[in-house]
Amino acid sequence: MDAEAEGISLAARRLDAQFGRAVELIAKHQGKIVVTGIGKSGRVAQKIVATFASTGTPAVFLHPAEAVHGDLGIYAPEDPTIMISKSGATAELMRLVGVMHSFRSPLIGILGNPCAPLAAEVDVLLDASVRAEADPHNLAPTTSSAVAMALGDALAIAVMRMRGFTPEEFAVYHPAGQLGRNLALAVREVMYCGDEAAWARPDDPLRTVVIAMTRRPLGAACIVDPDGCLAGLITDGDLRRALEAHDDIRSLRAADVMTASPATIGPDARLHEALRLMEDRPAQISVLPVVEPTTRRCLGLIRLHDIYGARPAR
Repeated sequence: MDAEAEGISLAARRLDAQFGRAVELIAKHQGKIVVTGIGKSGRVAQKIVATFASTGTPAVFLHPAEAVHGDLGIYAPEDPTIMISKSGATAELMRLVGVMHSFRSPLIGILGNPCAPLAAEVDVLLDASVRAEADPHNLAPTTSSAVAMALGDALAIAVMRMRGFTPEEFAVYHPAGQLGRNLALAVREVMYCGDEAAWARPDDPLRTVVIAMTRRPLGAACIVDPDGCLAGLITDGDLRRALEAHDDIRSLRAADVMTASPATIGPDARLHEALRLMEDRPAQISVLPVVEPTTRRCLGLIRLHDIYGARPAR
C-alpha cells in the first residue's frame, strides 16, 4: 500500500499543463468520452468510465480488440478518447490510433512509459510511470494500475468541478442505495415531529424528562421555551452523566442537564448534510434537533439510524 501511495504521490507532483489540456478537452466536449485499454488497464478504464458517468460526463468503455470488429460504431465525431497502457506500446491500441484520427478523436494517453511509441501518437500525454510495482518480482500491475486509476479519477473530478456539477445533479445519477437516499431525501421526510418526539421545558423536573424519553425512546428530548424555540437537548448520555454526578437527582431541572447549544439541522437539508454534522466531529452524535433556520422553532428530531433507513421516508 505504501508503494502504491508513493506512486500516486509522485504522479501528482508530475502534473503539468498537459493535465489542464486534457481537462479542457473533455469539459468543452458536448458529447461522450471513450476510454480504452486491455488487460488490467482495461479494468482500470472501466472504473474510470464509471467515475465519469456518475459525475455528469457521459462515458463508454471500448474494448480495443472488439473495436475493429464493429464496436467503433459507438463513436460520434470528435469524441475524445482516453487510452490507458502501462507499456505505452500495446499493439491493440497502436492499431486503433489511425482509426481514431479518422473520427477526429482527440487522444489522451495515460501511459506508464512517456517515451513509448504510443506517446508520440497521442494529443495529450499524462505520465503514469512508476518506479516499481508493489509485488516482489516487479511484475503484477499494482502500483501502475493504482496510478492510472488515480489519474483517471483526477480528470473526472477536475471536469466535474469545471462544469459546476452539483450534489443535486449527483443524486439524479444515484437514485438507489444509501448514497442515493442521502442525496435525494430531505430531513423533514424522515424526522420525528409532534407527539412522535419527547419534549420538555427548561424548568421541568428531570424526572419528567426521563418519563417523556421513556415514552418516546429516540435517545433524546428537545427542551423548548414557551415559544417553541429550542433551548437545549438532553440525550441518554446526558442522563447517565447526571446520575454519575449526583447522588440525588430529584432536585435537578432540565436546564441543569441539557446541552444549551446543540448542533442542529434545518428541515429542508438533505440527509447527507445531517450525516456530515453527526459524524464529521471529534465526538460523534446520534441525534440532531430539527430547527427552522429563521425562527429557531424546534420541529423535532432526526436520528442517525433513520438516515441509514431504519425509518421509511414519508
